[in-house]
Amino acid sequence: MKPRIGIIGGSGVYNPELFELDRKVAVETPYGEPSGELLIGKLAGVPVAFLPRHGEAHQYPPHMVPYHANLYAMKKLGVDLIISPCAVGSLQEDYHPGEVVIVDQFIDFTKTRDYTFFDGPDTVHISIPDPFCPEVGQLFIDAAEELGIAAHGKGTYVCIEGPRFSTKGESFMFLNFAEIIGMTLVPECQLARELGMCYVSLAMITDYDVWKDEAVDLSMVLKTMSENLHKVSQLLDVVLPRIPAERGCGCADSAEGEVD
Repeated sequence: MKPRIGIIGGSGVYNPELFELDRKVAVETPYGEPSGELLIGKLAGVPVAFLPRHGEAHQYPPHMVPYHANLYAMKKLGVDLIISPCAVGSLQEDYHPGEVVIVDQFIDFTKTRDYTFFDGPDTVHISIPDPFCPEVGQLFIDAAEELGIAAHGKGTYVCIEGPRFSTKGESFMFLNFAEIIGMTLVPECQLARELGMCYVSLAMITDYDVWKDEAVDLSMVLKTMSENLHKVSQLLDVVLPRIPAERGCGCADSAEGEVD
């Protein structure tokens, strides 16, 4: 079983009742150890590789996730598409908690992360005006409509450093430019593109950010996420069998680096 689809998400996304586990694989990379062992199996009858982004014990905060090792390990196994369920806050009144956003743009407000595989001696500039796979993204948009799941087919994700949440001043600034806010999209999505992989972000809105004068804490995020994870599972169950083996999206065209 050689999976071409990788799922990087929180531990709550992994459901042993739906995921037919075949084996666990510890993958060595030049960038250290991934967040954990890669779980290889089938979901909706489709071979996939699953990796808990923050580790099985949630031991990696957003700014410490081993993004390079995670993406390199996926590529090394033969994965060419990453699907990333994640939790986000809403920056707009009409983006409600419990809804899903198929992200189409991002704004990077992280500060200390290592953003690229291309550290020299050659200088490589990748072009990602559209950083997410439009072809697979559209499959999720269509599936949400079929299933009656409230979803937004587009949305700009502003990625902050974390692990703290925003101040009100920051939140009011961000709402002028984006629909949702989170802490893990960057550099994950751009590292995937550097390795020639497609990337889709399934963002679950768990709260309104502090601009709305609502307290935001981890317990609120986890509660809303757990109450709505079934929507992500339903979307994956419908979409995975529909993903074509050969895609015409052109995502790999922006990458000049490959994993040996």
